[in-house]
Amino acid sequence: MNIKKIGMTALAASLVSTSVFAGELTVTGSASMGWENYTTTNAARNNNKGLFMANNIVFSGGGELDNGLTVAVSYELDDGDNSGGDADADDDVWDNHSVSISSDSMGTLTFHGHGGDSAQSAISASAAGNVWDNFDGVGGVTAARVNSLAADDLLVYTTPALIDGLSLSASYNAGGKSTSGGESSTSYAGTYTGVDGLTVSYGVGDNNSSTTNNIEVTSWKVAYAYGPITATASNTESNATTADTDVELESMAVSYTVSENLSVTYGQETISDQSHAVDSEYSSISAAYTSGGMTISVGHQVAENGNGAAADADVDYNYLTLGFAF
Repeated sequence: MNIKKIGMTALAASLVSTSVFAGELTVTGSASMGWENYTTTNAARNNNKGLFMANNIVFSGGGELDNGLTVAVSYELDDGDNSGGDADADDDVWDNHSVSISSDSMGTLTFHGHGGDSAQSAISASAAGNVWDNFDGVGGVTAARVNSLAADDLLVYTTPALIDGLSLSASYNAGGKSTSGGESSTSYAGTYTGVDGLTVSYGVGDNNSSTTNNIEVTSWKVAYAYGPITATASNTESNATTADTDVELESMAVSYTVSENLSVTYGQETISDQSHAVDSEYSSISAAYTSGGMTISVGHQVAENGNGAAADADVDYNYLTLGFAF
């Protein structure tokens, strides 16, 4: 939803020290609202339902310098980001923010003060769309260990096109301040789209935010679109130095585009966590209809062995959702 666009002729003074150049400030925003409900045999969680909303405004500005480089800044205004829980009041209003420098020959270098993805975590979302995350804190199982470090003050570099359809990226986090004394963490990834309908991604990285537990993560994802059908498979493995805490997240999904307005998706995920007795399995079916700038979505998701406990003592969860996005 494009709210307002403002042309500027002296943006350089607020970005870098150089002569005046033509720039542009763009303000965009989005809003959504919906309803959700959990049903389960767990009496404490059954019929845990409610309404929710989300909204944000993103300010993006940039322009070309005299030396040919393009500089851009981005700030996201999201009053509900930290819900007033951060000691720094500014962080309760400003969410993701970054500065980038780019050119056709050098690629793009981006510094994320907050909210950036590492090279590996940018491709780690499961084929089914991280269904597990809707049960995080409800079922008891999390997949927080399946990403390389993407904390504040993250540096990401993306190469220019090396060959047709191939993009490479690398990221670096120095640790220290943003990780309470942890070591630096690096990440690398590549995506190939040189075959019509096919997308292949592979990424590796580490998470050294803990001084006692170092984690190495590997992710791959393959998607193929043929006509109205898109099939996707993904896998992420996390190996930790702490014994019996390795995690593997496997996923698949199939999407069918019924029309230019309507699409339907079915997906599955399995989390194998060495710290739990059994695997947790998730499934999801959803539909989305877009018309006149509004998207209506409905979904049904199921978590089996959501607690990762012994199968005969575990609890399954059902999750229903209805949403409107603008």
